[in-house]
Amino acid sequence: MEFRDDELRHFEEHGDAPLAAPDASGDIDHDGARIHFAAYGSGEPVVLLHGGLGHGGNWGYQVPPLIAAGRRVILVDSRGHGRSTRDSRPYTYELMSSDVLAVMDALGLAKAAFVGWSDGACVALILAMWAPARVAGVFFFACNMDPSGVRDIGEPGRVIQRCFNRHAKDFALLSPTPGDFKSLVADVSAMMRTQPNYGRRDLAAIRVPVGVALGEHDEFIKPEHAAYLARSIPGAELIELHGVSHFAPLQRPELFNGAMLAFLAKTKD
Repeated sequence: MEFRDDELRHFEEHGDAPLAAPDASGDIDHDGARIHFAAYGSGEPVVLLHGGLGHGGNWGYQVPPLIAAGRRVILVDSRGHGRSTRDSRPYTYELMSSDVLAVMDALGLAKAAFVGWSDGACVALILAMWAPARVAGVFFFACNMDPSGVRDIGEPGRVIQRCFNRHAKDFALLSPTPGDFKSLVADVSAMMRTQPNYGRRDLAAIRVPVGVALGEHDEFIKPEHAAYLARSIPGAELIELHGVSHFAPLQRPELFNGAMLAFLAKTKD
């Protein structure tokens, strides 16, 4: 039977699907932060980048099928998130992108495919702009590339609040600075108000395979923005995930994983 958690009740109470011990894990000192990573499996690498306020373990439903598909899976906790630290500088997506390259360098990865969710999708696409030789492709889920792509959501609904509650609990358990969750929320929110801010010309310069995926009921991203991204990035594919929202990897993993694996199959050498 297909697992469903459309209202995120299971996620709020129990968290992510538990992961086995990684084959390798550690911390990379880079540009004022200590960036945590974990690696699983073997084969062509794929880097999974989580959303704002979350951590690498949010991919618990995605790691096993990726390993089964013959992939080496690398999870990265963004600076200040999960087990990673940060310095006092404001957040930028470009700074977080440089952290990911530092992890790849430390692991000896010349090139990888990327799966990004929300903030992580933006980081992955910036890497496709900055360092295309390092990027085999980007599965870009539920993100904007300029502020016009974001909905005015008003008061957060129950699903968003449940996700937020889980993130707060996980941060207290994982972070080296467990009392800093309010600061994380404030600083990430400040970044999101004006970033990312890339235009059509920037998107048109991307030369790696990109799948622009969005849930039918996404709470944050306008569907017309996803369509605009798919039109503006050469060769990009628009992937609509029916019946799910911004939290599809948790709500209906089989649906999300099917789309993700189908895209990644096109990036293999």
